[in-house]
Amino acid sequence: MKLLEMFNPPEYYNGYQDINQDNSKPEWKTSRKTKLTLKQLRKLRKMLDVRNYEKKEHLKEVREQYGAANQPKEASA
Repeated sequence: MKLLEMFNPPEYYNGYQDINQDNSKPEWKTSRKTKLTLKQLRKLRKMLDVRNYEKKEHLKEVREQYGAANQPKEASA
């Protein structure tokens, strides 16, 4: 969990989890593993793509904050 996730309201993160779509609650005495549907697989792939994009953007911000300062080049004679 990121620090910003602790302080931002839950409305800020709409779209990350849809509780209505969460059918993973196991029932008692069922030993069968649930099968993933194509819809669930597509959703997982999209979530992974979003996560990778957000990670790249976060790394860009970190590089801007902590990267080396641009220094002007000295003119060589």
